[in-house]
Amino acid sequence: MAVSFGIDELTSLRSLAHRYPSAGAAIAETAVLRATLSLPKETVHVVSDVHGEYKKLRHIINNASGSLRPLVSELFCERLTADEQRELLAVLYYPREAIENLRPRLAVTTFRRDWVRRTLRLQFEVVRALARNYRRSHVLKLFPAEAKEICAELLSEPSAGREPEYIDEMIAALAEHERDLTAVRLTSRLVRNLSISELIVAGDLGDRGPRLDKVIDYLMRQPRVSFTWGNHDALWMGACLGQLALIATVLRISLRHRRLFQLEEGYGITLQPLEMLARKIYADDPATFFRAKREGQRDDLLIARMQKAAAVMQFKLEGQTIARHPEWMMEHRRLLHRIDLKDGTVEIDGRTHAMRDSQLPTIDASDPYALTTEEQECMARLSESFVSSDRLWQHMSYITRHGAMWLRRDHALVFHGCVPVDEEGEPLSLEVDGRLVAGRELFDAFDSVVRRAFRKGAARAHMEADALWYLWTGPRSPLFGKDRMSTFEQYFIEDRQTHKEHKNPYFQLTHDARFCRRLAGEFGIGTDGLIVNGHVPVKIEKGEEPVRSGGGAVTIDGAFSESYGDRGYTLILAPERVSIAELHHFKSIGDAITSGADIVPKVTNIREYERPRRISDTEQGEIILQRISMLERLVLAYEEGAILESTA
Repeated sequence: MAVSFGIDELTSLRSLAHRYPSAGAAIAETAVLRATLSLPKETVHVVSDVHGEYKKLRHIINNASGSLRPLVSELFCERLTADEQRELLAVLYYPREAIENLRPRLAVTTFRRDWVRRTLRLQFEVVRALARNYRRSHVLKLFPAEAKEICAELLSEPSAGREPEYIDEMIAALAEHERDLTAVRLTSRLVRNLSISELIVAGDLGDRGPRLDKVIDYLMRQPRVSFTWGNHDALWMGACLGQLALIATVLRISLRHRRLFQLEEGYGITLQPLEMLARKIYADDPATFFRAKREGQRDDLLIARMQKAAAVMQFKLEGQTIARHPEWMMEHRRLLHRIDLKDGTVEIDGRTHAMRDSQLPTIDASDPYALTTEEQECMARLSESFVSSDRLWQHMSYITRHGAMWLRRDHALVFHGCVPVDEEGEPLSLEVDGRLVAGRELFDAFDSVVRRAFRKGAARAHMEADALWYLWTGPRSPLFGKDRMSTFEQYFIEDRQTHKEHKNPYFQLTHDARFCRRLAGEFGIGTDGLIVNGHVPVKIEKGEEPVRSGGGAVTIDGAFSESYGDRGYTLILAPERVSIAELHHFKSIGDAITSGADIVPKVTNIREYERPRRISDTEQGEIILQRISMLERLVLAYEEGAILESTA
């Protein structure tokens, strides 16, 4: 019986035929894809709330959240001493620095020759152990372009049947041109790229820690990274698009934590306009409650005054943003018109509080949200600096392209903050793009807004940039999930009760297994899925645990940043188990090279499986099955003559 093909299907099949121009080519690919389904599923590592801690992030990527050390021990426990294993790990983690540490010994030609030969072969034993879980074509794609031949030979050396001299001569030729040590460095990168199939960062790349720019630079060099955006990411994305309240907020936080190198050196953003404003308007202000949390080289009082100047402009610009969007129902957070400058008080939520700092020379009681002429000039120059920073645009565009509001990975639902719900667990709605949405629809609506913002760019994305402000701080923002951000209160009011930010009921309800099953089902994860979020640090010192008591959710914000506690978690979605690795402080790269300092995490299994899961058990498997179905239809089209095979 003849097989019929619709017009639309033939159009799709003809497109596929460009890649597989004959029935034989399509059948061969089908065979490989069917075999791929039987491979172990990819190992996915999920971290959250990096907050600019570049060195620590680099280390946990390099050591694969602690998993490379036990692999090296397993492979070489009977052949390498503890010191030799430590040296090999140093080369795998930090090849450039480890080689530099060995430079005096490598100056001896015979030592260098023997060391490179031995090290490359040890590295490739690790490569072969990791490569077992991948399709060969994937491994080959990861080979560095300038060393593909030698990598292929080292990978197959045990089975090729050649004498060792064959590869030794390759290495010798590289050494003649000072490329042998480069081969070692490139192989360490290959090990790193094979040890983590995919890295997911579940939000909050920057703020508080030292270098957001270096965090993103390093992530951009990894082969496969995905993001779920956090509210601190929305902050920087909106600032990149010129949203003035967010620009003022980025400046305030950077000054509060003395993280100015990332602005000035990292993104070329000048602080001069803000410094000039502080020197002119706040010249006599003690700025007592605006002192930075860290010491630094710049004058402490000037930094405090700059922070206050940025904070006051932030509150004004936030008030303007709220006024533009009554649909957000945030009028209660417009506080400047509630200040009585004469009495030094402010009314919040129906209560009057004394202000501990009422020196506010730029606030006009008749129009408190208007910027003064000096503030307007300052913000205009700062906005130009943010919007014209090519590197900032490159970085924010990167996390937009590779990010999403939520991700599904291997029966896990990953997002940064929460699903906003009421006390009964019912989703709370918000107007986005003129439509009331809640639950998954709320996430998806904001996802569209963010992508549209970066397609439009700073010149046209004004409404979308305002939406990024709401994602940063809005009560029903899935990235924030608190009733307020009490920045104003923390600066100006002594009463600590006003500083409290009440979390959305979601965070308590995730202890309820039934609630988690319902949410997982709404997002298409399956009722046995695991909900994964960051955003709210797990307070280990108070007895909190990352895994919620019902077992259906896990919080992986483990205070990664030094400012929060210098710990952190990696959630590892492996074929045989789901586990969480509890991280700790990392000393330095120098200590890792000279004394073997490492992050050896405490690993706890959350779920274990009777048989290791395969690619066929994952969403990746679903995609492969769809591709197989398309290829089989292409083969039929060739056989029926609906599409002609290429003879080229």
